[in-house]
Amino acid sequence: MDLGDSLLLSCRRRCCRAACCCFLLVADGVGGGDGGFGLGYISKKMGEKVDVDWLLPKIHKVLGMESRDGSFFSDMGCINASILLIIGASTLIVIRIFYIIYRSSKPLYSTPPGPLSTLIVLGSGGHTAEMLNLLAVMQMERFKPRYYVAAATDNMSLQKARALEDSLMEKSEVGLVGASHFMQIYRSREVGQSYITSVGTTLIALTHALWLMIKIRPQVILCNGPGTCIPLCVIAFFFKAFGIRWSSIFYVESIARVRRLSLSGLLLYKLRMADQLFVQWPQLKSKYPRANYVNINFKVRVLLGGEFSILDF
Repeated sequence: MDLGDSLLLSCRRRCCRAACCCFLLVADGVGGGDGGFGLGYISKKMGEKVDVDWLLPKIHKVLGMESRDGSFFSDMGCINASILLIIGASTLIVIRIFYIIYRSSKPLYSTPPGPLSTLIVLGSGGHTAEMLNLLAVMQMERFKPRYYVAAATDNMSLQKARALEDSLMEKSEVGLVGASHFMQIYRSREVGQSYITSVGTTLIALTHALWLMIKIRPQVILCNGPGTCIPLCVIAFFFKAFGIRWSSIFYVESIARVRRLSLSGLLLYKLRMADQLFVQWPQLKSKYPRANYVNINFKVRVLLGGEFSILDF
């Protein structure tokens, strides 16, 4: 036997040993013994005895490592898919929010719409007085049904709103001004309440506000400063973002605010939640350029589309 034949025989034996490691388990399960396709058959072909007791644990170890590696890569694939799904959904929501911010400054309707369901947020003291003065000069037949919302601890505001609705019914034909509803909402924080306990009351207020917004689903929200409007406006903005309901938010800052916005107005301005924000002093317009300056001695027009005015003072 020359050198070439020896090398060929050595390579053949090594290949047989490698092949044996790959299918030894299967081969051993299909009719073992020297007469069948089992370990005896493999031993004859390789020309030497196979140490099964040594080889089987090695094969089991290799197969176990491959199984663990496969499980690891499978888990990594699920994690990567979840991450990509979260990134994709977040990107769509961000794009939607930018679209809402851009669209909020544009006319909502190209032609005058029908009656608009309207949510009116009342606040104690001067807030309610200013809001009722605003409602008294509006074309109420364009805003129906109307939903008045006040804090649960505010008993006077809803009484004044009922008195306004009664006067409207007396002056107008039956059914022309539409139906009105009166509701209460929990405050996020009462005057003098500690900030620690206000965490729980804020969560309760948000839950209640969500229930009200799902029930009412208003097309227009009117507010002028009370803190109870913030949860409602936040939920309305998220409804826009997720395509549930488009509610136009109109915020009229109190005339008592001369040099700076109230906290409610500042939040709606900075977060761009309000479709239109009105101030009643020119210095506020200079400080907050995106706000609309309204001289109370003139007519104010808030366009929802074309030449249709939604608010007439």
